[in-house]
Amino acid sequence: MYKRLLDYNDGEELELVLLIKSSQLLHTKKGKLYLALTFCDASGEIRGNYWDAGSQDAASYSEGTIVEVDGKREEYQNQPQLKIYSLRVVGPEEGYDLDQFIKAAPETISVMKAEIYNYASEIINSTWSKIVQYLLKKWNQPFFDYPAGKSNHHAVRSGLAYHTVSMLRDAKALTANYPQVNRSLLYAGCILHDMGKVLELTGPAATQYTTEGNLIGHLVLIDEQIMLAARELKISPESEDLLLLRHMVLSHHGKYEYGSPKLPALLEAELLHRIDDLDASIYAITNALQQTKPGNFTANIMSQGGRKFYRPKEDQALAESQKLE
Repeated sequence: MYKRLLDYNDGEELELVLLIKSSQLLHTKKGKLYLALTFCDASGEIRGNYWDAGSQDAASYSEGTIVEVDGKREEYQNQPQLKIYSLRVVGPEEGYDLDQFIKAAPETISVMKAEIYNYASEIINSTWSKIVQYLLKKWNQPFFDYPAGKSNHHAVRSGLAYHTVSMLRDAKALTANYPQVNRSLLYAGCILHDMGKVLELTGPAATQYTTEGNLIGHLVLIDEQIMLAARELKISPESEDLLLLRHMVLSHHGKYEYGSPKLPALLEAELLHRIDDLDASIYAITNALQQTKPGNFTANIMSQGGRKFYRPKEDQALAESQKLE
């Protein structure tokens, strides 16, 4: 049987064609240059260092490059890594496609699409319902194909839809416990809050930020899309319902230092921010734990302030959970 990247055990040598997911030219403590690389295929990703590198190597082995890796899987600080013997750039004539190396969300697009549209159908406010339906139709393909981020969380094909449906499930449970929350507004916020990432990111393969993503960002980009939708749907820009929906997406990062242009000023906006942060954190921590042996700590998780998390020796729930990446 053909073995993929994560099928190898520590100590096993490998010769695989992989995608470079990230590449950074760094200095050692002695001032020598090396490339810190992350390799991936559809099974997952592993880091490795290419020593004694130079600027030409950085150009050759950049993000999004398909390479043949000759090396060995090892363990460093309780985390897998590749000891690299050699690298070779794989040319387009060799028949490899970027899609072959992309990890996908653990749920199928068809299942997530049906569930998200079902939640959308429960939005009873006419303004919010029309805008959500309009934008789901307009951005349907990338919304269900794109990742939710470049690296921090849900950075897989269909990760944006997976993040969205997970948040909607949380919203459903919380509104059942807190009936004072406007469920329609919260559902609309969950569906739209990160939809601007279809403009902020380049797609699921070797994901990068677009020019719009770098200069404007997905919060403002989706606000613009809401206003364009309102114009097409003949919804007054002075409508309070429209203002409430815009506030939901513009404030969902929760704090100015997190890139939010406004702080949440609605109960539903505060809840949206907390659900978003909760789902992103659970994903990042779970993903790190799943790649950690029982009885050990994860690597430092940058999105969680560089903290490490312990994987108990016995944890049936984690062992039986869906593999995220």
